[in-house]
Amino acid sequence: MTGDGGRATGFWAGLSLAQQFALAGGLVMVLATGIVGLFVAQRIEDAVVRNTANATALYMESFIAPLTQDLASAAVLSAASKDAIQRLLVETPLGQRVVSFKIWVTGGRIVAASDLDIVGKQFDVTEDLRGAWQGSVMASFNDLSEPESAAEQAMGLPLLEIYAPIRERGSGRVIGVAEFYEIAIQLRTDLNRARAVSWAAVALVMAVIGASLFVIVLRGSRTIDRQVEALTDLSARNVTLRLRVQGAAARFSAMNDQALRRIGADLHDGPAQLMGFAALRLDGLRGHLAGPAAKAEVDSIERAVKDAIREIRNISRGVSLPDIERRPMGEVIAGLVDAHQARTGTEVDLAVDLGADGGMALPIAVKICLGRVVQEGLNNAWRHAGGLGQEVAVAITGRVLTARVADGGPGVAAHAVGAGDSFGLGLAGLAGRVESLGGSLILSARQGGVQGMVLDMVLDLGEVE
Repeated sequence: MTGDGGRATGFWAGLSLAQQFALAGGLVMVLATGIVGLFVAQRIEDAVVRNTANATALYMESFIAPLTQDLASAAVLSAASKDAIQRLLVETPLGQRVVSFKIWVTGGRIVAASDLDIVGKQFDVTEDLRGAWQGSVMASFNDLSEPESAAEQAMGLPLLEIYAPIRERGSGRVIGVAEFYEIAIQLRTDLNRARAVSWAAVALVMAVIGASLFVIVLRGSRTIDRQVEALTDLSARNVTLRLRVQGAAARFSAMNDQALRRIGADLHDGPAQLMGFAALRLDGLRGHLAGPAAKAEVDSIERAVKDAIREIRNISRGVSLPDIERRPMGEVIAGLVDAHQARTGTEVDLAVDLGADGGMALPIAVKICLGRVVQEGLNNAWRHAGGLGQEVAVAITGRVLTARVADGGPGVAAHAVGAGDSFGLGLAGLAGRVESLGGSLILSARQGGVQGMVLDMVLDLGEVE
């Protein structure tokens, strides 16, 4: 069932708007044509039958009513009245049209009929008979399902069944009901012709309406198809441009990281070595100085030089990353954490899940970005939280890379969390680097009543060129 439903949904989704309208609208139009056609045909039939019955009933009443006035005082007809009615229907042109008749009295009893076998019998009162007793002319076409109509049904002719009230002269009181069966061959022909005309008219109107709406929908569908095609082309170009921009940003990040590495190496091999040489020369110069004032001055200069050396080495370590191109990223992150612990003397809880290859296959731009996030997050945890509660968690789920660096420090003011100014200068640049790869970097307070801050990175690897 699910497969069939899926195929049906796929088939429907594959159709254009105009084709969907043609199928759905065509079905609705066919149903509407059938319903309206049946309604109109039934109304025409009812009107034609009613008018024909009224004319026949009026004609018959002028002949039958004078012969049935006995019913005003008795529930039977005299033999003379019965004979007169029989001669009327046999010896006059009226008999050529009326093939059968019945005279009813209250209670559903027949007191006279062309079929002598049912005279004196009592039958259930039908809706038409009840309506005639209430003074209305009732009629039905080819509806001979009542038990008393068995003889007429056996004739095999189209018959118009008419119930006409018989009124008392003078008072207008209904004293009986005359039921006539008129041969309706011409009426059947007229009704069939009327039905055909009504069905044709309804079908033509519905076809014109459907065709007009289809033309409108077809034009709209073609316009939408052109717009969708244009938007698809534009979207494809935008995706291409976005990938190019991300690729350029990734290459720029890699080049920037290489430049930082060179700067770090230059600082370590250049100014740091020169400052070390200057510190050694100060040690040699101290033995040639006389007086405590001069020695104190040399000591202060030596302390300044050693502080400068230490600062230069810290800077060179901060701007450079390990050799990440040829190493699994899990090892690189572990190395960054170990170096941070050794430098600061603090503990860091580490959890890494980068797959079987340990993140070796990650693009170089992603590796650099991930390393910078861990490095900057730990530096901020040490600088602003004193290294309390430091945690690093890195994982790949599906094609989504997530990294979290948390601490247990005092955090920041609630109104600054998530705001643009919640990033420091280093984090602001780092956020731009992550966003250039299609990811996001969010700094927020820890949840669940735990004190501290959390730096979260989320990156869809499927969108990285």
